[in-house]
Parts: sequence; C-alpha cells; structure tokens
Amino acid sequence: MANRAILVGVNRYRIPGADLKGCINDVTNVRDILLKHYGFTVREIRALTDERATKKNIVNRLRWLMKDAKSGDRLLFHFSGHGSQIRDREGDELKDRMDEILCPHDMDWDGTYIVDDELRDLFAPLPKGANLEILLDCCHSGTGTREATAITALPADQAFQPRFLPPPVDIQLREEDDLEERKILRGENPMKHVLFAGCRDNQTSADASIGGNFNGAFTYYFCKHIRDAGGALTRAELLTRVRASLKFNGFSQVPQLECPRAERKKGVLD
Repeated sequence: MANRAILVGVNRYRIPGADLKGCINDVTNVRDILLKHYGFTVREIRALTDERATKKNIVNRLRWLMKDAKSGDRLLFHFSGHGSQIRDREGDELKDRMDEILCPHDMDWDGTYIVDDELRDLFAPLPKGANLEILLDCCHSGTGTREATAITALPADQAFQPRFLPPPVDIQLREEDDLEERKILRGENPMKHVLFAGCRDNQTSADASIGGNFNGAFTYYFCKHIRDAGGALTRAELLTRVRASLKFNGFSQVPQLECPRAERKKGVLD
C-alpha cells in the first residue's frame, strides 16, 4: 500500500488584484492532519505553493500522484485557490457548454488554467480498490460572485474574500447564452473517487480571517474536526460537523460530498 498526496495553495497570482491570503495556511493545515492522523510520512506529501504552483507543475505532480497506482493505495489531491468558469471550446469553435476551471499561479484567460476535462483524464486510470480523495477549496460556479455580499454579520476579525476569479468582459460576453453547466468533477463523477467541495455549485468558498489568521473556511473546519475527533469520523459525520461550524460562524457556503453511498460511512482515506 502506498500513500501519496499533492497539496496546492495559491495566494499570489499574476493577475492584478487576484491575490488571496489563506491558501498557504490550508496547505500546512492539511499536511499536518495527514502526518498526525492518517499515517503519511513527509516524503509521501508534495506541496506546490504560489510561484511554484504553475499549471505545468500541478499537472506533472498529478501524474506522479496517479503513476502506478494500485489497489490499496491512498491518494489525496487538495487545491486551495481561485476557481472560475469559462465557455467550453474545442479548438477555435465555441460549444454550448461551460467548463469549470482551477486557477494556478500563472493563470491567464488564454488557456493557462486547469479544466475539469483535464482532471477527469488524469484521474480516469484510478484502479479498483485504490482510494482517491479530492479536496477543493475554491468556487465552482460563474454565479458565485454574489456570495461576496452574502455575509453581513461576520465578527470584526473575520475579513472575507470569495475564492472566485471573474472572467474578463470579453470572456463573460461569450457566456450570456442559457448554457448547460458542468461542475468540476461533479455531475459526471464516475464514482471512482471521493470529492469534498467547499461549497455548492452556485456559491464561493470563503478566504477568511478566523481567529486572526487567514484560512480557507472550509479547509479550516475540515481539519479542525478531524483533529478534535483524532481522525475517527466517517465522511458523513465530518461533512455534518463542517457544515454546522460554517453556519454557526456566519458563513453561507455549504460544503458538498460526492462518493458512493457506502463510502460515506467510511473515514477519510479509508
């Protein structure tokens, strides 16, 4: 049995005004619970942050994650940063669908992003019996910017920024049609992997100051409840506790869990 994890956190972006604050803390937070509660070693965890978290480096690391995977392996991919949505293209021809994207450090709107199709192709070879856990703390919908004004009662030490990168005007104009939306690794999930998403499809994940330190709100409470329970939680129990903590602390995002029903009764990475 092999353990492998890829942790990606992007606070700094090449696009002016796009920087976040809590993504590096998310990486160290997830790394800590993997080491202390799930038996991972330092060598089994690879991290990419800020300038190193380019599209090329992330894709190369994901290939390492999946290489020679076999039954019994425990694999994890965690991404904290911006997400967005673009009109799906094939060559130069526009198609009537939307692509969900992850935004790396070198994000631009001319193809330097990671499309849901690329992730599906990378994860498709997962063999039966291998456990692939995916944690995405970013937004999943082009309508998610409305969340930026949805939270009005946060305590003074909880400054908030949505993890959604709005497309420039020329890209947005292509999206005005009533389009069928495809969610990143959702909807067409072959149920070979387990997906924890930080919010619903029409929401954003919050980049927030909690207790004086910036974190992804989802990742913060995800790790907190694992620590509190010593890792002894089913995925369903963990989801319930994370949702309750977010709601109690004034966040409107509602995390999601996609996996076969039987997997909900198991623990993370079981």
